[in-house]
Amino acid sequence: MITTRLEENVAEGFPDRGFRAYWSAIGVSQFGTAVSMVTVPLIAVLTIGATPGQMTWLVVLELAPAMLVGIPAAAWSDTLHRRVPLLVGLNVVQAVIMGTIPLLWWLGLLTYAPLLALVALSSLVRGFQSALSSPVLVQIVPGEHLVDANGKTNATRSVADVGGPAVGGALMAVLAAPLVILADALSFLLSAALLTRVRTPPAPARATQERTRGTFGEVVRLARALGQRSGVQALVALTIAQGIMQPILALFLVRELHLGPTSIGLLLSLGAVGGIGGGLLVGRVIGRHGPGRTLALGTLVSVCSLLALPFSAPGLSGAAAVVLFELASSLGGTVMVATVFGTLQSAVRDGEVAKVMALAGTFLQVGGLAGSFAGGVLATVFGLRATTAVAAALMLVLLLPQVVRWYAARWEIDAVSLRPHSEVGP
Repeated sequence: MITTRLEENVAEGFPDRGFRAYWSAIGVSQFGTAVSMVTVPLIAVLTIGATPGQMTWLVVLELAPAMLVGIPAAAWSDTLHRRVPLLVGLNVVQAVIMGTIPLLWWLGLLTYAPLLALVALSSLVRGFQSALSSPVLVQIVPGEHLVDANGKTNATRSVADVGGPAVGGALMAVLAAPLVILADALSFLLSAALLTRVRTPPAPARATQERTRGTFGEVVRLARALGQRSGVQALVALTIAQGIMQPILALFLVRELHLGPTSIGLLLSLGAVGGIGGGLLVGRVIGRHGPGRTLALGTLVSVCSLLALPFSAPGLSGAAAVVLFELASSLGGTVMVATVFGTLQSAVRDGEVAKVMALAGTFLQVGGLAGSFAGGVLATVFGLRATTAVAAALMLVLLLPQVVRWYAARWEIDAVSLRPHSEVGP
């Protein structure tokens, strides 16, 4: 029998002071991180002169440490009673890591190797931050408001994704790219200060023991169940195709379309606009058409995102192709993730939500890493434009048949779909 999550917090009002502090801290750090997402690749390309192969390793080490530490860090986090002080400390560590990049540049010591090491270290710390953040949110928000709280933090992330690249691109028009990273370092310090205002009740010891008992066997069972779901398979395919584009996108925009830092920052910020639109629309679409057709729509939009980019040229057509790529990939991807993850959460028994979401995230990270490796190799052997065409063809071949299947099937959410030997839905 599927049980519902018991409420562990009886706060009378929402959002209260604790959640507002947490929400502000997350938003500030997300904005700084969004600045770095556009700045670090451009530092590698413009300041260091990185090759496609080196860009691949930069992307890999931006993802791999957080992925590898994710599940062990989550198991460790479940044993803790006080997580907020650790989050404060990790934010300070991130500020030091990001602040080291402009320091090395000022000293004339910023080369590819130290940049790679700092990116990897930041990813490792981010894995622990993620493992600590979700339990804190559950502790400080009453159960009936958790969906609303997640919606607010996700909306903040999308706003940061809009503003961060645009601000980063504008700052790079007047400052050297490594100096722009200081915005990220300062954002982590401010986030740490805001988190000191968050108060959480200690987790009951018995509940902690129950959550950690039999973890390995549950992880294996849930991993098998997740791997058999077509929606998860589609998300993995999507992340592989997008992973192919990740290490080469900055190179493609600079070398093939001849765009400058300010234009790149503004165009990349449009991706977050699509994410905001997808997040606002997905609930209405599901309510009207059901999850099957909603997932089919999101997948179709994602497939269309890459169709024009391989044929783009410098000038207006190139800018239009980038706009289509950013808007459609983020809108379609957001709809896909929201639909699949929403059905997963409704299908999971109480006490398995954290493991399922960690495993689903790991699947997507593995897909992104595989795509990044492939993108670097393909770009080195065949060139940037051919690699973009491969990513577009991969999405067409793997995802278009699923669009037809889901639109016709119109499956509904089944709450027992993650029990052993019962796989229903996406």
